[in-house]
Amino acid sequence: MKRVRLGMVGGGEGAFIGAVHRMAARLDDRYELVAGALSSDARRAASSAAAIGLPRSYDDYREMARIEAGRSDGIEAVAIVTPNHLHAPIATAFLEAGIHVICDKPLAVSLDEGEALARLAREKGLVFAVTYTYTGYPLVRHARAMVRQGMLGDIRVVQVEYAQDWLSLPVETQANRQAAWRTDPSMAGPAGCLGDIGTHAYQLAEYVTGMRPSELSAEVTTFVPGRRVDDHVQAMLRYPNGARGMLWASQVAAGEENGLRLRVYGTKAGLAFDQQSPNELWFTPVGGTSRRLTRGRVQGIEAQHATRVPAGHPEGYIEAFAQVYTDAAACIASGTTQGDDWLTTVEDGVAGLRFVEGVLRSSRSDGAWVGID
Repeated sequence: MKRVRLGMVGGGEGAFIGAVHRMAARLDDRYELVAGALSSDARRAASSAAAIGLPRSYDDYREMARIEAGRSDGIEAVAIVTPNHLHAPIATAFLEAGIHVICDKPLAVSLDEGEALARLAREKGLVFAVTYTYTGYPLVRHARAMVRQGMLGDIRVVQVEYAQDWLSLPVETQANRQAAWRTDPSMAGPAGCLGDIGTHAYQLAEYVTGMRPSELSAEVTTFVPGRRVDDHVQAMLRYPNGARGMLWASQVAAGEENGLRLRVYGTKAGLAFDQQSPNELWFTPVGGTSRRLTRGRVQGIEAQHATRVPAGHPEGYIEAFAQVYTDAAACIASGTTQGDDWLTTVEDGVAGLRFVEGVLRSSRSDGAWVGID
């Protein structure tokens, strides 16, 4: 199968997520990384490119988009792995050049920016994937299939949380580059924890249930003195079908490493998924015995599509990330520009920004219920 020629913007030396994107893109052999603007600093861009054996290195993403679009062997897609405030201008430059986009979340720093990107992607007829990583787990996809098949009945309650503790102290003042930009509103945007991990929790719940809330009541909090963005968020959700939900995300939850957990309860049964144990899914019928479903044993194309190794061999975060890349490659190859049933796209990114905007609006109004549909 022909590999997609891939470029990357951001992700140079010292950037955690850039290496993760490169591993994910390589895992299923669907991409060839051939060009990049890995840093806005020319020296760092060159040294970062040399360190990974990148054939073509650029100092500026605009130059990269222009030159690559004019080459017969130019990139077909670009991965954007920069701080949030650069997502929209970079994506715009490559879309205008006719190049498919794979962008980290959140899609942008404002709803207006996100909606403009969605319009441009539609106008250009290009694939625009957003890397909501956790949707790539086989058992997340199996959970989604169970909901669609009616195994839970009518959904009544959705509970999702994402808890970390790495920002419990003001590490952004201690030369921690990852913390520094994530807590700087000029780079992260107006949402801190909310934009960084709250959007992951929101998308996971939507992906599995197929439901988007119509209203929410929320509060964002900053616990660490001097921090300029939120480090904790909690929201109550109302769905059009009458279901209720609760979402909380925190980066000051002492003792938590990466606790992304989803529970969905319906009239017939409930299910529970914990990202830190991604190879198992719990299913409990009303009045019945809890069943532990394991990756590799469950039947159905949804899980099998995202599974690489036999039962009993664990798959994890990199494989889930790779699945998003693989699904994007399939859409690029087939010309399915609005994404297939599995891929999270620019439209999902817009929904995430609509959630962020609604949470901030509600919090500013002391938790008033606000519409987000």
